[in-house]
Amino acid sequence: MGTEPTQPIAEQTVQAVFDEFITGVVGAIPRIISGIVFLALAYVVIKVILLVTQAAFRRVYPVEEELVVDLSVAIVGIFLWFGAALALLKIVGMGEVATSLGSAAGFIGLGVAFALKDMIADTVAGVYLLRDEDFNHGDVVETASVTGTIIGIGLRKTRIRSGDGKTIVLANKDVEKKWTQHATGDASDVPGDATVSDAA
Repeated sequence: MGTEPTQPIAEQTVQAVFDEFITGVVGAIPRIISGIVFLALAYVVIKVILLVTQAAFRRVYPVEEELVVDLSVAIVGIFLWFGAALALLKIVGMGEVATSLGSAAGFIGLGVAFALKDMIADTVAGVYLLRDEDFNHGDVVETASVTGTIIGIGLRKTRIRSGDGKTIVLANKDVEKKWTQHATGDASDVPGDATVSDAA
């Protein structure tokens, strides 16, 4: 009586890998479904939270400070979606990855916030100055460090020409803290090729 031929090793390996893959997919289906359901619920919950947050900030800040409202809502949204992403990774069985990402993102977030805090402060102050009816190109103003004529207003910097003809460039956050208008003027009254930034 003869024996059946032994199945080739390569074929056995392929079959074993395929069986393991199918088993893994079947085992992951519940987690995938849970992840999809979680994403749908997270989307609805986050949208509601952002709408409530926006309404709350609008009650605190006046209409002219809409930029602060939008920026605050955007920051809250980023944190909520990042938290949802970490939770999703844990649901689908990638808890270690979620923990590592959470720790790394914390350090990165602190570094980015520290690096950009001055730029953000200057930009927000610049928007306020550009919208201020009493702070215009050609006006004579006094800040904490200089008195002169406004010759340029940008999102991050304000340029003022002092009495001796020097052009002083100031960070908007420093100007917006405290300034006094001494006289109004027209752009044509200011010598030189001064321009007002059209970025607003």
